[in-house]
Amino acid sequence: MRERKKSSAVEVSSVKKKKEKKTKDNNEPREQKEKEESQSIMKQQKNTTSRSKKEKQRKTTEDYESLRESELSGDEVHGTDRDVDNADDHHEEDQTDGSEGHRGVEESDSSEDEVAPRNTIGDVPLEWYKDEKHIGYDISGKKITKKERQDKLASFLANVDDSKSWRKIYDEYNDEEVELTKEEIRLVQRLLKGKAPHTDFDQYADYVDWFKYDDALHPLSNAPEPKRRFIPSKWESKKVVQYVRAIRKGLIKFDEPKEEEPKFYLLWGDDSSAAEKAKHLAYIPAPKPKLPGHEESYNPSLEYIPTQEELNSYQLMYEEDRPKFIPRRFTSLRSVPAYENAVKDSFERCMDLYLCPRVRKKRVNIDPETLKPKLPSRKDLKPYPVACYLEYKGHKGAVVSISTEASGQWFASGSTDGTVRIWEVESGRCLRVLEIGEAIQYVAWNPLPELPVLAVSVGQDVLILNTGLGNEEEQRRVKDLLHVETPTAPDDNMASIVSWLQHDKLDGIRLRHFKMVSSVEWHRRGDYLSTVMPAGESRAIFMHQLSKKLSHRIPFKLHGLPVSSVFHPTRSIFFVSTKKNIRVYDLLKQRLIKKLETGLKEVSSIAIHPAGDNLIVGSREGKLCWFDMDLSSKPYRVLKCHPKDITNVAFHRSYPLFASCSDDCTAYVFHGMVYSDLNQNPLIVPLEILRGHTSSNGRGVMDCKFHPRQPWLFTAGADSVIRLYCH
Repeated sequence: MRERKKSSAVEVSSVKKKKEKKTKDNNEPREQKEKEESQSIMKQQKNTTSRSKKEKQRKTTEDYESLRESELSGDEVHGTDRDVDNADDHHEEDQTDGSEGHRGVEESDSSEDEVAPRNTIGDVPLEWYKDEKHIGYDISGKKITKKERQDKLASFLANVDDSKSWRKIYDEYNDEEVELTKEEIRLVQRLLKGKAPHTDFDQYADYVDWFKYDDALHPLSNAPEPKRRFIPSKWESKKVVQYVRAIRKGLIKFDEPKEEEPKFYLLWGDDSSAAEKAKHLAYIPAPKPKLPGHEESYNPSLEYIPTQEELNSYQLMYEEDRPKFIPRRFTSLRSVPAYENAVKDSFERCMDLYLCPRVRKKRVNIDPETLKPKLPSRKDLKPYPVACYLEYKGHKGAVVSISTEASGQWFASGSTDGTVRIWEVESGRCLRVLEIGEAIQYVAWNPLPELPVLAVSVGQDVLILNTGLGNEEEQRRVKDLLHVETPTAPDDNMASIVSWLQHDKLDGIRLRHFKMVSSVEWHRRGDYLSTVMPAGESRAIFMHQLSKKLSHRIPFKLHGLPVSSVFHPTRSIFFVSTKKNIRVYDLLKQRLIKKLETGLKEVSSIAIHPAGDNLIVGSREGKLCWFDMDLSSKPYRVLKCHPKDITNVAFHRSYPLFASCSDDCTAYVFHGMVYSDLNQNPLIVPLEILRGHTSSNGRGVMDCKFHPRQPWLFTAGADSVIRLYCH
């Protein structure tokens, strides 16, 4: 059994050896065939390279000999095409050379490749060291100081003298100049021409197909092109939408390009243009002196040369007014002497430049519409007088003054025809005509409704007349009040100035003054009245007490000619307006409270607001001033509304209205709201321009008064017509 097993094992091993020998015999011819093919390809390549090598060796030897001759003669080849060709040929020769040692020597002649960089700042931008004196640190940690660089002009001159300056490059990182070798120059020139930097690299080498597929019955991949390669990617579109939303929300911000400061400036340019571009404080150029004209000529025309009389007149002038240069005439430029005041003028010019402050005025473009105050609509401010409702005709002369009764049923008017008429407001009926005989200056109705008394200013007299209105008890009281038994005066001096007399023809009292009276004003209680005599100087304003028939001068010294006087509507304060200012006096304490500066040429009229803290002033120049006495002594608003003189101004008692009339035959109505809150300024809104009167002898509307209860306005014109304007 053992012998059978051994014999079978020997047979199996012999069979395996035969199979291996068979496979070996089959593989040997295939491997030998491949080796022969590869050897034939290598032989062909060696033959081609050996041929090119011989040709190129011949060319390089000729070129190197020519280069040596040029260098010995001192000529430099500055980047010519010949250098490039020589470099290309030289490197192609190196490519065919098989010695590694020779190839290592020819790679670079520069010693910079072997030296490590001195600067060790790492990945830090050099701009951080722009304003510093050093440029990084060395290995030991010490600062590497910057070298002093030459200016542009000195470096340009140095480059002209240095024949090798074109080879030098400034290394900002290490702060030093590096001189390029011929090999590095050839490399740069190859890059500029779009070639490969190293000649070892052959861009157009022969293709060697290392893979050979003998049984090429089917392609490597016969799969069809997928559809996704022809359709836009939806994931990319989603990403784009995300980026767009992030940019709109401001989550992604782009780096704005930094504005580089100009490194150079115009040496002979304008200073102002360079200063505007700079970020620091703008330099303001000094004003240039006046250029010389014909007068400064050495041979001016005869019309510029002053005569002897003019020269004598110059001596009589002040030194400031004299002309600084007197022209003279010379025959030639050689005969012109040196300028006498050259040093003085230059010194004064330097002082002007040094001491004179200069400020750059920046013009701001503002829309004019934004500067207009936002005013409420006129529709929201109704009622106010708009149109003429009635005309009161009957006077033959110009109507100078009008006054309304406290209840608003009657009003009186005075004219230059010497009559005073009493009218009914609603019907326009003339109730009574009082013949005075002289031109009327002013009429004023007593503010108390139970005392129907009228004060009329006529020349030097003030007449206090009974209008005949009211019931029997009121008439009896008025007659007792207007009865004067004997002329009364506190002393002889006052009797010579003002005297109380009983009127002969009319039912009333005559107050005889020593000068012409221009205006009359009643106190709110109806017992006192003030009269103004513009020509009375220190005794220009008097106060009269009707119940006691007494008169006395105000205990204040007047500064300037008085124009009018007004009582405060609620307090014991007296307003006196002169041509320039308005003075406010306290009657109880007998002292000056405030002086209001109008800034006007001449004040014509004054009116007090019913609250007493505001007043308006009209002037002869057509300006209307609003004063807030709690705010300032100067006008709060100045309104230039009338082209001619303002004759009178008036406030309404209950409505927030005020008006002004002028010789231009118009009356202006304004909305003037005064708030109880002291922090809120008064609101002034122009509402309406009332027309209708005609001019007579250069005069227009002479007077205007509001109705005491209704938003109506009465105007008296020089055309002898009184108009009533209603809402």
